[in-house]
Amino acid sequence: MNTAQLHDHLLALHAERAAAALDGIDDNDLYLEDLREEMEATHHALVGAAVTEIATFRALLSGPQVG
Repeated sequence: MNTAQLHDHLLALHAERAAAALDGIDDNDLYLEDLREEMEATHHALVGAAVTEIATFRALLSGPQVG
């Protein structure tokens, strides 16, 4: 997934968490733990993808860093 897709997925997970609270299923610990873990993993993937994307663009603009 690219950064935009990861960002959209993370937003969807946050919306799912909010919907769970509104639907009254926010007391389902197993479901919420699974959702929290997926949100955390997606967040980490998003940060990693963003850093990689920034480094790639920087290398395209100014050449790879050597030394």
